Amino acid sequence: MKVALVCDWLDGVGGAEKVLQEFHNLYPEAPIYTSIYRPKKIDWFRQADVRTGWLNVMPAASRKFIPFLRNIYFDRLDLTEYDLIISSSGAEAKGVKKRADAVHICYLHAPTQYYWQKYHDYTKCPGFGVLDPLARLVLRLTVGRLRKVDFEFAQRPDYIVTASSYTQAEIEKYYKRESTVIFPPVDVAKFANDKKRTMRRGFVTTSRQVPWKRLDLAVKACVELGEPLTLIGGGSEHKKLRQLASEHEDIIKFLPTMDAEGLKSVLCQSRGYIFPSLEPFGIAPIEALATGTPVIAFGKGGAIDYIDDGKNGILFRQQTVESLRTAIEKFNKSKFDSKAVAKSAKRFSDDNFKKVFLAFVNGKIKP
Repeated sequence: MKVALVCDWLDGVGGAEKVLQEFHNLYPEAPIYTSIYRPKKIDWFRQADVRTGWLNVMPAASRKFIPFLRNIYFDRLDLTEYDLIISSSGAEAKGVKKRADAVHICYLHAPTQYYWQKYHDYTKCPGFGVLDPLARLVLRLTVGRLRKVDFEFAQRPDYIVTASSYTQAEIEKYYKRESTVIFPPVDVAKFANDKKRTMRRGFVTTSRQVPWKRLDLAVKACVELGEPLTLIGGGSEHKKLRQLASEHEDIIKFLPTMDAEGLKSVLCQSRGYIFPSLEPFGIAPIEALATGTPVIAFGKGGAIDYIDDGKNGILFRQQTVESLRTAIEKFNKSKFDSKAVAKSAKRFSDDNFKKVFLAFVNGKIKP
């Protein structure tokens, strides 16, 4: 059986790339087809057979700025020699074509967010800096046609797997497709707290600092309550977040993006992790749980699949400062068993993902 792996792009490290890495571990001989590959930004696949095409040699602005180029690229990608195609996609890679007797299984992280769930967030802040006005105009003028193509692409996989019950509902809503939930892999062993005793203080959050992550809620709520908060990472919202905290530098701290070992150290010293954004899943909160650190999370999206309210964290129901502040107050009155919190993360391990996904694949392939 000839197997091909497909992903939208490889120019950074995130949840989609982690899923692809596990697919590569399962099928190390399978080539990886993608639109853009920047090995300096992601070195996980240096030993893999990564294949790109004409889009990879175009200017960076063109590749990122014009999504219909990726539509054309994946639509014309010739994968007819393969018996099994496995894609990891949150954008255009799900639209590859295949032979009639081949099988395409797509791990769909979410319906393409800049067309559907987060269209209004992206039009407010496209993330192109000085080119934001142009990006906003282009998206508004083309989104109707792009949604039609995206819907068509979503009909091409034979089977769709997704990360959470939330994204399962979104796939049904936007694409009219059924899907199977298989939780994405998290390296929980790497984040296991190996210290017998840890002095914990304050809260922490780790995320790209962009508007729709709603880290401003965490800053404002902690300032109002006088609770220490550490924000790890950077992004377009960094300056604004620092301004919000400018008069409270005694309790609000900012740290740059760090490696897993540094992140683990901070998590192990924190009383709780704040996760205020609406996400399809959320790898970072699982890493926090693995250290025994309970999570305060917005009670919508992927978090509802792994936060057991009152057991390994607290859910808040509205993306408002008041709702988050109430959750923090409830958190402070609660007692959490760090061992039980860490145990709740184990079902998201790499090994469990591979076992469940491989069983799914084998169940869909005809002998």
